[in-house]
Amino acid sequence: MTKQLLHKLTFLFFLLSTFISYSQIQDPVQWESEVKKISDTKYQLVFNAFIQDHWHLYSLQLPEGGPNPTEFIFENAGEKYELVGKTTESESVKEHDPIFEMDLSFFSNYATFTQTIKVTDTSLSTINARVEYQACDDTACIFDTEEFSLVINENAAANIVKNDTAEVKEKPATAPEEEVNSINKKEEDFWGIFIVAFLSGFAALLTPCVFPMIPMTVSFFTKQSKTRVAGIRNAIFYGVSIVVIYVLLGTLVTVIFGADALNALSTNVWFNLIFFILLLVFAFSFMGAFEIVLPSSWGTAIDSKADKGGLIGIFFMALALAIVSFSCTGPIVGTVLVQAATKGGMAPIIGMFGFSLAIALPFALFAAFPGWLNTLPRSGGWLNTVKVFLGFLELALAFKFLSNADLVLQLHLLEREVFLAIWIAIFGLLAFYLFGKIRLAHDSPEQHISVGRLITGLLVLSFVIYLIPGLWGAPLKMISGFPPPLQYSESPEGLGTSGPGIVDRGELPEGAVYGPHNIISFHDYEEGLAYARKKDLPVMIDFTGHACVNCRKMEERVWSDPKVLETLKNDVVLVSLYVDDKRDLPEEKQFVSESTGKKIRTIGGKWSNFQISEYGANAQPYYVLVDENENKLAEPMAYEPDADVYYNWLQKGISNFKNENSSMFESDQKSVFGN
Repeated sequence: MTKQLLHKLTFLFFLLSTFISYSQIQDPVQWESEVKKISDTKYQLVFNAFIQDHWHLYSLQLPEGGPNPTEFIFENAGEKYELVGKTTESESVKEHDPIFEMDLSFFSNYATFTQTIKVTDTSLSTINARVEYQACDDTACIFDTEEFSLVINENAAANIVKNDTAEVKEKPATAPEEEVNSINKKEEDFWGIFIVAFLSGFAALLTPCVFPMIPMTVSFFTKQSKTRVAGIRNAIFYGVSIVVIYVLLGTLVTVIFGADALNALSTNVWFNLIFFILLLVFAFSFMGAFEIVLPSSWGTAIDSKADKGGLIGIFFMALALAIVSFSCTGPIVGTVLVQAATKGGMAPIIGMFGFSLAIALPFALFAAFPGWLNTLPRSGGWLNTVKVFLGFLELALAFKFLSNADLVLQLHLLEREVFLAIWIAIFGLLAFYLFGKIRLAHDSPEQHISVGRLITGLLVLSFVIYLIPGLWGAPLKMISGFPPPLQYSESPEGLGTSGPGIVDRGELPEGAVYGPHNIISFHDYEEGLAYARKKDLPVMIDFTGHACVNCRKMEERVWSDPKVLETLKNDVVLVSLYVDDKRDLPEEKQFVSESTGKKIRTIGGKWSNFQISEYGANAQPYYVLVDENENKLAEPMAYEPDADVYYNWLQKGISNFKNENSSMFESDQKSVFGN
């Protein structure tokens, strides 16, 4: 009876341990497919994704070097049916990711993907498709595949198939949280554009073409206005006219190019090359090489209209200001429009509103209260200094657009080190200019520099010194998003990488590569296990992904800890298995998983299936310590940002490995020499 009870308890324990193990399987995205008939030959394939709270699914379109985009594969397309256009998606949320150093689009809670097809053979009854996707939360990522079998028939509109064993949630009427996140993100972008444009307008105000016009304009209003009230009214209308003129310009750009056309072009090579050249022209114009001016006949015609007086005359005075000051404001207006246009939507209009408001306010206020003129500094050489300063900024910004083009083409001509070297040179020259060591054509001779110019020079020089360590791999978080990402570099690990623990390249074991922080790593499990047996070391299996953001966090913030790094280099054999490796397995090695029932086609799928079948988990990062017989030495570890906790986990597994070997040695000794 006791033996039977023991067997039952053992069986229950096995079931419980199995349940606990497989409870680590993450299934954050559930899929539903639907076929809608459009015409006799055209159908719409609709794929709905229901995403768990706190998880997000990535968009179809992502920049190179970032996470894996969602991808739909339609089998045998072109045989009995054709794809009409590309797969489209519902509206996504766009945010800047500090790890990948780029803007990434993703979905929260709900997403819809649609593909239109044209049937060319009426015998077609079923379309087989699959989606390969990546989903992440704050601690883990999963890389998974979902397969669909879509039936094409006359009742296609009602053909809904649930592709998950769990109950699929009803489609939200408005996907509220995603919609709110998207709206909030747009509002943040618009506020950012407005602030940058407002500061740009203030900078334009301090140029030689605009600043001297303030007292001239005030003098006109004080002479023309018969009463103080009339003067204030005219001044306000003058300011409003300036705003209207520039907002109309922003509206014109939006109408001509479309609300989102320029946004879509932001990754276009020609778009970026054109604006690189445009900003170079603006920069050289500010530095005094030439002036960008509108035809003089325009100004003469506008001046004649301004002489009419009244509100119409005031409006044409504002238009005359815009035309006459164009040589100074044009490059700034162009830059603001370029930056705003890459955001799409109403951004050009908001940008012009912010820019014009900064210019209009001083004119209106000083015209309304002419006594304030006494507080203004006098015109002088400092105005040209402001103009040249802006030219250097335009020059630095131009190389951001050239970098975008290089990243899209993956030419590696403007890698991170080259980009930073150019910026160091540009801002270094700007510092010398502010300190008075360099003079340009339109600069006035000065015996000394002002305190303000000295302080600005010191700030620029400090920025240059901050940039220099970036050549050796420093992250430079202050300018994150401007230079190319760390991996787009001549030396992804940093220039001059050296130090203790780095193995001579000639000693690299067969089948191994250098992983993060120059740790020797194997990408094949059997090769890594064989090497561990040879060296009598435990194996740390690192289930990871090329596009796994949380894996990069662990490598950058935890593996870089000196005691953790030393342990990984000397005390374990690292086997990094990339579950998002999309290289196809040979046809004869492809198989159907016993654990998931899915067909395993890729190398990444093989390692993902290995993680699921052996350890009951499918999220990354995931770390397992095993001995040479593949026995676990400690409970597996997932995302753990505390380096001390991670180090203690490593030491526990290594200690168990040593104790295990010691026990085996003692057992062997006893068998040879007896008790």
